Amino acid sequence: MSDAQASTQEGAAAPVAGLPDPAGLPDPADLPERIRRHRRHTLELLTVCALGLVPWTVLLAMTLPSVYEVRQWRMTWVGFDALLMVAMAATALLGWLRHRAVIVSATATAVLLICDAWFDVSLAFGTSGVWLSAVLAACVELPLAFYLIRRVMGMISLAQWPTAKAAADSSGQPAHPDA
Repeated sequence: MSDAQASTQEGAAAPVAGLPDPAGLPDPADLPERIRRHRRHTLELLTVCALGLVPWTVLLAMTLPSVYEVRQWRMTWVGFDALLMVAMAATALLGWLRHRAVIVSATATAVLLICDAWFDVSLAFGTSGVWLSAVLAACVELPLAFYLIRRVMGMISLAQWPTAKAAADSSGQPAHPDA
């Protein structure tokens, strides 16, 4: 017996196409179009932001001083490393729990490791500490970041993602190119 038949037999009204579900769930027929619309809006937003960063980056390159005295240097670096530690711990915990959110946590940890390597090396440039920073970046931070990215890509490839053909078959309409 299907779920719709079971709910009708229990006295609950079955959802009618085009009308909102009494339980507040979206109409399954509207779902693919809504997903495509959200995807399109997200991609448009990211495109506008990326294009907006071009003039901003050029402006910064032309106007920022090459040398700048920094206040709260220790707090900044300790705070960043604490954030990195929390991200690593969250990734480890979510991994031990076999929770799928480990994908997000591992990705964030990888990004933080890449940022840490970049800042360590670029801010030590011209000092005697640049070599230690470069060795740590090349031998620890970047390999760990790329390992995490590779593992995340492996986990994503195991997921059951609907294909454009499957989406077209389930909705009865041809799939759109932006699906």
